Amino acid sequence: MKKADLYIRVSTDEQADKGYSQRSQEETLRKYCQINNITVGQVIYEDHSAKTFNRPRWNELLAGLKRSRSRAELLLFTKWDRFSRNAGDAYQMINTLRKFAIEPQAVEQPLDLSIPENKMMLAFYLAAPEVENDRRALNVFFGMRRAKKEGRWMGTAPVGYANRIDEQGRKYIAPKEPEASVIKWAFEELANGHYAADQIRQEANNRGLTCSRSNFWNAIRNPVYCGKIPVCQFKEEEKTTVHGQHEPIISEALFYEVQDVLAERKRKERPKTQITVDENMPLRGFLICPKCGRMLTGSASKGRYNYYYYYHCVSSCGSRFKTENANSLFVKELRKYTPRPGMSDVYILSLKESYHEKTHSQQSDRRQLLTQIDELNLRLRNAREMVADQKIDPEDYRELKTDCATKITMLEAKLSGCAEAERGIDGLLYKAVDNLCRLDTLYEEGSTVQKRQIIGSIYPEKLVFDGFGYRTTRLNEAVRQIYTLDKGLMEIKNRKSNKNLCLSGEVVPTRIELVSKV
Repeated sequence: MKKADLYIRVSTDEQADKGYSQRSQEETLRKYCQINNITVGQVIYEDHSAKTFNRPRWNELLAGLKRSRSRAELLLFTKWDRFSRNAGDAYQMINTLRKFAIEPQAVEQPLDLSIPENKMMLAFYLAAPEVENDRRALNVFFGMRRAKKEGRWMGTAPVGYANRIDEQGRKYIAPKEPEASVIKWAFEELANGHYAADQIRQEANNRGLTCSRSNFWNAIRNPVYCGKIPVCQFKEEEKTTVHGQHEPIISEALFYEVQDVLAERKRKERPKTQITVDENMPLRGFLICPKCGRMLTGSASKGRYNYYYYYHCVSSCGSRFKTENANSLFVKELRKYTPRPGMSDVYILSLKESYHEKTHSQQSDRRQLLTQIDELNLRLRNAREMVADQKIDPEDYRELKTDCATKITMLEAKLSGCAEAERGIDGLLYKAVDNLCRLDTLYEEGSTVQKRQIIGSIYPEKLVFDGFGYRTTRLNEAVRQIYTLDKGLMEIKNRKSNKNLCLSGEVVPTRIELVSKV
């Protein structure tokens, strides 16, 4: 006598508790087993969707099959849609059950799978529920999209609103106090541009709004608060917004003003945050410990008559340096990059030549882009004249206009990347070279903020100070090039560069030649 496990499935908990489907399926399956003289094993009740096999009771069934050796020979269910509504997953699961020597079978749609032609009917039985699911999902999607186009909000109400039902039974959203007033206040504060969005969110939460950081960011981007309903893009239809049927909390002008602030198109200037550093420790934050590689900090120690300042490491390595010594050595380090007298003209000449060489090709590209844009605009003008003369169809003109507009937009984007040749850079060059010649003086006479700006502009990476000198892995590229040029010219003057003086500095050494007798 064969043994069978019965699989009974409904889609939801409500169907399992209040419906009759489960009892009806069990009655049908037990009657089938009685007629065919089949012993009933375990009965599995499932209340999950059949779109996948990730179901709690089904997973328990598979785990039991792997552990037990005395398995049932059949797995019975009423129809194939009770087994699965996904054809691909169903075929894989049928193969898995067959590895356990178990044959799945639908009593109301019986199939002998040992006959090859029956597999075609199996494909139909498995595909039909999947098609039904897809059609139902598509109908729901189109219905919700139609409702959005009519200005109705679909789903759970956003923060600041509550779901309501009118006298005709239609669902809508309405402002909910005090959250709605707090949302309005948040938009007004964002429009002012004085505080960051997260600061406003924290204050809004203190005022009674319960909203996480991500939800708040989505809320201030949502046009529902100004009475608009967003409709997403679908196939040929573009993304758009429609006038909603609900009551707005803010005006459209306020909403779009906030969007400008968030997009940084209208952000007001804010004072830049500056690091407060004691004037006795301008190098604080730029030095690395030579022993452990950590950042050196700075502090003052109170002596009997005065305060004494030190750069020191916070770890146990014990690195500690007096600020007077470190600061004076840094000024000497800066003097290494001061050009020798008379080199200013050489720098300016070299920079001008390099500048013109770099910008020549750029200006050529710019002229070429401008020419292409003019040609496309001329082509559009000619096309408009041809439409007026009825030489081409309006539909062809629209396609040509779209194509030309796309190309013009791309060319203008490239054109914006090609900066125009700056005229009269002499003043800028003279000022820059003059500052370089007085670098140590500018550092010593400058404020703490100016000193830190000088340090950061010359050294893009941190400095290692060992108490006797400084070293760094990288210099600013402009400073490095100038310093290399100055050093190279000094080597030529001192006749020390073998690379540059390979011809003029070469002297043939004396040697003894052997004279051969004839």
